[in-house]
Amino acid sequence: MYIGLISDTHGVFDEPFMDFFKPVDEIWHAGDFGTLEVAEVMAAFKPLIGVYGNCDGTDVRLDYPLYRLFDCCGMKVLMTHIGGYPGRYDPRARVLIDEFRPDIFVCGHSHILKVVNDRRRNMLVMNPGAAGIQGFHLVRTALRFRIENADIRDMEVFELDRKIR
Repeated sequence: MYIGLISDTHGVFDEPFMDFFKPVDEIWHAGDFGTLEVAEVMAAFKPLIGVYGNCDGTDVRLDYPLYRLFDCCGMKVLMTHIGGYPGRYDPRARVLIDEFRPDIFVCGHSHILKVVNDRRRNMLVMNPGAAGIQGFHLVRTALRFRIENADIRDMEVFELDRKIR
């Protein structure tokens, strides 16, 4: 399965990101869609799995949950918007991580792209950064990767200057 991972679009899903995600099988969105319309555009473009973020309104929250737990090619995936990193997990995220023990933990919120192993919990933590133009980040980012036989491979980072639209 070829996955596109994005977060913190804050109302923007434009052509450069669509081009980057053209070859993927599905998109995972780690919250802060910004508008329900952006979520609908993404869902019409590719199958979409997403969660709502702290900046999303009631309309988005009615269609997307606070967290998702699902299986992808033999790997258990936990996704929520506010998550943190090894040693600094958000308390609510840590409860979910300890309860579900995922292989992959996906979050957003920080606007900082980061992929790190949590060796203590034997899971990969993935935050694709921010794809929108709202926030302090200077570079808009996303990830794509393959999951095959319970293994992640071919991870690529997409970067775009925030000023380019």
